[in-house]
Amino acid sequence: MSKEVTRNSVPSKVGTGLPSSSGKITKEMTFAEIMELDSEAGRKLAERGLFCGGCPMAQFETIEGGAAAHGVDVNELLKELNA
Repeated sequence: MSKEVTRNSVPSKVGTGLPSSSGKITKEMTFAEIMELDSEAGRKLAERGLFCGGCPMAQFETIEGGAAAHGVDVNELLKELNA
């Protein structure tokens, strides 16, 4: 189930709310979603310079969008998060 967001600067639907059918973290998931799924995600993200745990955008920002905004390769980040 996607979350509805009404702000103009944020996409109308954000995140998936669920891991992929394979159970892996995907680039479409929000930072908040992955931190709920994986207790080590915050540490892994911080090691890459993504301090998402305290960011208000964690509820809305996808892994793909946040990685791009911070110059982090999303595919490499997903490999680390799913390891």
